[in-house]
Amino acid sequence: MTEKEIKKKGRLRENIEAVLLAVILALFIRTFVVQAFKIPSGSMKQTLLIGDHILVNKFIYGIKIPYMDQTLIPVKNPKRGDIVVFKFPEDPTKDFIKRVVGVAGDIVEIQDKKVYINHEPLVHDFGMHVEANMIPGYLQPRDNFAPVTVPPDSLFVMGDNRDQSYDSRFWGFVNLKKVKGKAFIIYWSWDKEEFGVRWKRIGKILK
Repeated sequence: MTEKEIKKKGRLRENIEAVLLAVILALFIRTFVVQAFKIPSGSMKQTLLIGDHILVNKFIYGIKIPYMDQTLIPVKNPKRGDIVVFKFPEDPTKDFIKRVVGVAGDIVEIQDKKVYINHEPLVHDFGMHVEANMIPGYLQPRDNFAPVTVPPDSLFVMGDNRDQSYDSRFWGFVNLKKVKGKAFIIYWSWDKEEFGVRWKRIGKILK
C-alpha cells in the first residue's frame, strides 16, 4: 500500500468516525436533553399555532431510561402552568401537548367554562374560548366538569383553546411516567394557509 493510499484511508476513517460521533451525540441529545416537535392541531391556540415547531426540554423533569418510562435520576415534577408533551393515554404511540392545570392532590372543577383549583378560580391569561354556547355537564364535560381530585403521580391537563381541546376533561389524568418534557421555545413556524413563515413567532419563549 502506497503512502498516498494510507493517507486516503486515514482520512476516510477520520470522516467515518466524525459522522458516527455526530450521530451518537445527536441521538443522546434527542433521547435525554432536547427533542423537536411539530404542532398539528389548534388545541393550544393562541399559545401554539398549527405549524409551530417547538423544542422540548426532556432533562428538566429527570433523566429517563429510554423506552421504559422509568425515571433514572429525578429532578422535579411538572407544576401548574407548565406546557408538557406526553404520551397520549388512549394511544401511547401518539404525543400530545397540553398545559398542566392540576397536580397531585389538587381538586379540579369547571363551572360554566370557569376553571377552579381547590375551590378557587384559576387566574391566568392563556386560556381562551371561541364558542359562546354553554354545554351542560350531563351532556359532556367541556364546560361543566364535576370536582375531581388529581391522584398521586398524575396531572390534569387542558388545552389553552378550551372549547376545542380533547384533554383531561374527556379522557382523565396523565401519569408522570408518560411525560416526555416541557416545551420552552418555538424555533420555526410555518403558516400553511398563507404559505409563509411566521417570522415573529420564531424564538418565542413559551410561558
